Amino acid sequence: MSLPFALQAAALFAIGAFTGVVNVLAGGGSLLTLPLLIFFGLPATVANGTNRVGIVFQSVTAIGGFRRQKMLPVGLALLCTAPAVAGSLLGARLAVDIDDALFQRILALIMIGVLAFMVLDPMKKHRIEEVHFTPLRTGVLLVSFFVIGIYGGFVQAGVGFLIITGLLAHGLDLVRINAVKVFVTLVFTVAALSVFVAHSQVDWPMGLALAAGNATGGWIGTRVAVKKGHDWIKKVVSLTVLVFALKLLFG
Repeated sequence: MSLPFALQAAALFAIGAFTGVVNVLAGGGSLLTLPLLIFFGLPATVANGTNRVGIVFQSVTAIGGFRRQKMLPVGLALLCTAPAVAGSLLGARLAVDIDDALFQRILALIMIGVLAFMVLDPMKKHRIEEVHFTPLRTGVLLVSFFVIGIYGGFVQAGVGFLIITGLLAHGLDLVRINAVKVFVTLVFTVAALSVFVAHSQVDWPMGLALAAGNATGGWIGTRVAVKKGHDWIKKVVSLTVLVFALKLLFG
């Protein structure tokens, strides 16, 4: 779309700020930012790479907020990060051309599954401050985050919902889950972004305009998450998942 860059930048900042809050509290913000980047004239592959710039800045800001408020379980975050990075490098290199309509329906079904898990909350009675990992539980965690990394490296959109589901299954509350989520997302997004940069699939002016908004939203989102707590975030995530799933299914 041939709008002056100043207007494009302003729109990207505004949407970036909104989706930065959404991404920290729940996920799915890329389902808004990717179409906007394409609407402004970027090829889909370049939009996919450019979107990662905003995610990186958003995650850096959010991690700082969670660390200052002592809500980031660093050991668990590092454990999840290693397989996610390996998966993201593989996902970013995938040259498979997936039909857009099929992809949207698959993503919608995943999100509906996340919503069902959120509503049923089978781990509610087992939610704990510190998670102790048996060898089996550790193995399941590593495999699941490798798969999540592949998905995140390939498309990014909706990966936050998968991370939330994976960590809810281990009994964490949603405040700490979101802290781990932004940490893991930062590291594997940097890895995936390097692949897009190497293939010249990043528009830096648009990416930095989006990043300024994402960073602002990430800063706001961490404070809201810690202040409101698990039950409030659960409602936000459930509503967000439902809205995006319906959008993907019915356009």
